[in-house]
Amino acid sequence: MEATLTVEPLSESNWTGEDATIAQIERELARLRIASSGEDAQPNLRTSVMTHIAWVPAQWQVAAEETLAGMGERHPSRTLLLVPRPEKDDGLDALVSIRCFPVGERAVCGEVIELELRGRVAEAPASIVLPLLISDLPVFCRWRGEPPFGSSELEQMVDVVDRLIVDSQEWDDLRYDELAQVFDRVAVSDIAWRRTESWRFALAREWPGIAHREIEVRGTRAEATLLHGWLSARLGRPLDDIALAEADSVGVQLDGEDMPRPRPLYATPSDLLSAELDQFDRDRMYEEAVRSAAR
Repeated sequence: MEATLTVEPLSESNWTGEDATIAQIERELARLRIASSGEDAQPNLRTSVMTHIAWVPAQWQVAAEETLAGMGERHPSRTLLLVPRPEKDDGLDALVSIRCFPVGERAVCGEVIELELRGRVAEAPASIVLPLLISDLPVFCRWRGEPPFGSSELEQMVDVVDRLIVDSQEWDDLRYDELAQVFDRVAVSDIAWRRTESWRFALAREWPGIAHREIEVRGTRAEATLLHGWLSARLGRPLDDIALAEADSVGVQLDGEDMPRPRPLYATPSDLLSAELDQFDRDRMYEEAVRSAAR
């Protein structure tokens, strides 16, 4: 596995506001963008290619910020980190940052807006997000932890974004039947599915003879379940005709023999998320695997 080079920001400027308003946030963003260039310098490039939203319950905040830091300059964007705190008094706190990365004699700058949604504000994220979206650019939402299917906050975000990114390995229960119900409303990505990519490539090389072989899939719950569902759907075999077992990492046996472990394609959580942010269309094969696993 190769490590990914992380590029440190050339500069970072911040503003913090308690009980902030959207107008304040937009005003401070504009001020920080101007200040980031410095006097007598060429203006930095604001080259956002998307609005990247992350729904980050407090227990996931450190992991989410580490993943974001590892993204570097790969996806210049306006990033909205939404931290719901429904147990607090109503209000909105903001930390606004401009992070600039060197590109030749200039810099590419991205905007990070960390918002603590307090009290009832956490129930209405769309009213906060919509004014801060960059018009005419795609909107992605990384939902940390298990989505509360049927909740008002998830329903609002599904209606706002173009792609919902989850990691079903973070869930207490594999609620694939409920996840499948949003496929016709929003494109969905699953980082657990992305982790199986090297195994799917390796298994595809066994076609078509694999259709008649004895197969056992093992691994962590979400990854093994999705790989198992994919094999069942692709081969047209019942789920119970392919063995499934839990293990610390993904592995596959064909006719009782372990397949060689393929080299992982992604080194870090940042690499995995970056791969999802490069995908714009629906992943029909993933949807098929989810529906198969949900049966």
